[in-house]
Amino acid sequence: MNDELKLGRGISQPEPPPQNRSISVTSTFVIPCLKFCLRFSVSLFHGPAIPRPCIFLAALILAIPSAMAQEWTRFRGPNGSGESNCKSIPEKWSEDDYNWKVSLPGRGHSSPVLWDDKVFLLSADPDLATLYVLCLSANDGQMIWNKHFPAKPYSVHLRNSFATSTPTVDAQRVYVARSTGDEATLIALDHTGKVEWESHLGPFDCIHGFGTSPILFDDRIILSLTQEISSDPDEESANSFVVALDRASGEMIWKTPQRTSRVSYSTPCLRKSENGAMELICCNQAHGILGLDIDTGKENWSLDVLEKRTVSSPVLTAGLVFATNGSGGGGNYLVAIRPGGQAELAYRITKQAPYVPSVVGHGDLLFLWSDKGVASCIHAGDGMVVWRERVGGNYSSSPIRVANRLYCVDEDGVVVVLAADRKFRELARIPLGEPSRSTPAVAGGHMYLRTNSQLFSVGG
Repeated sequence: MNDELKLGRGISQPEPPPQNRSISVTSTFVIPCLKFCLRFSVSLFHGPAIPRPCIFLAALILAIPSAMAQEWTRFRGPNGSGESNCKSIPEKWSEDDYNWKVSLPGRGHSSPVLWDDKVFLLSADPDLATLYVLCLSANDGQMIWNKHFPAKPYSVHLRNSFATSTPTVDAQRVYVARSTGDEATLIALDHTGKVEWESHLGPFDCIHGFGTSPILFDDRIILSLTQEISSDPDEESANSFVVALDRASGEMIWKTPQRTSRVSYSTPCLRKSENGAMELICCNQAHGILGLDIDTGKENWSLDVLEKRTVSSPVLTAGLVFATNGSGGGGNYLVAIRPGGQAELAYRITKQAPYVPSVVGHGDLLFLWSDKGVASCIHAGDGMVVWRERVGGNYSSSPIRVANRLYCVDEDGVVVVLAADRKFRELARIPLGEPSRSTPAVAGGHMYLRTNSQLFSVGG
């Protein structure tokens, strides 16, 4: 038995997280339909009335690129899993293979999200802290609009920025979480850049700066906002909480207080509970891993298993919730828990566990990519190590899985590509030419990569 494992035992089969399945629809249904429609295309010009099934299927086909572009609407894509089954992303590429490459105003680590033919992300003036909410064309990278939000410069960690949070997007709006230097706010803008509402959430206090990202579910936008406990015993610490707002109006639906300890940058995900209801999975040092009722914010369960700061985001696979915690000084570890009313620790991994990068799954495997450049493959169900290899570099970006490959960008801006397999294989290294601490996005058959001041599109 691996000496890293604690309390491991059998588990139920994995329940897939909520996510867009448009790619599988394309390959199994739409392509055959396209062939069917092409047989009747001559009727557009030479034949009698176009058969109604053909009209319907043609309309469906035209809608598919739009549906496919909704794959990556939040940090790390579908339910924060970092997974895509896209087949059109190359294993390696050269400068000539980019669809486009553009310079961005300011600097930032915000990851791109997409809706239809638009890419949304954040950047900021590195001196003035003015936030830029950017909308670019996914087709050619041209800037569509750039909305400015002034702020007061505030303390940030060396590896943070004034634009680290990743927005989330739906058909009507893009939603942005930020710090003004005095307070945290949530802002909703329509797809033309017009501000529809702004919600003031109160003070945000952490010497490491801001960086948490919002998510959407049904009619609400949700943000986990934790604070750093004050080092001054005479100074009251700011309030920590998880909040859900109406996405159309910004009105508060519920607000659940959290204890204040160490700030968390973890972005929540969603889980279908044993009774079929959806719940929100959050991670922070004060409470550990917890499940909140999505309708009321009431705590369903919690498990106090995180002793250090949480920066990575929780991932669901193999019926377990995975989370990591750590510090700049080390002591990082991963926990796998069985969630629910009788939540319990399944196992813990302490060797080469990531602190900032989130983990990613593939079938019954889980891949870990440590901050110091050691990649590991484990059996998700019991934590047994399949392989562990040093790939080198330092990482703040999280790995994503695209089909049967892993892509992760090191802090120097080099994309490292590994096989998402039981056998370790390094497939490629592609320099982007500038430092990066952002996680790639995949939508509409393309991959979007962000460096400090540039955005790239490749594949398709």
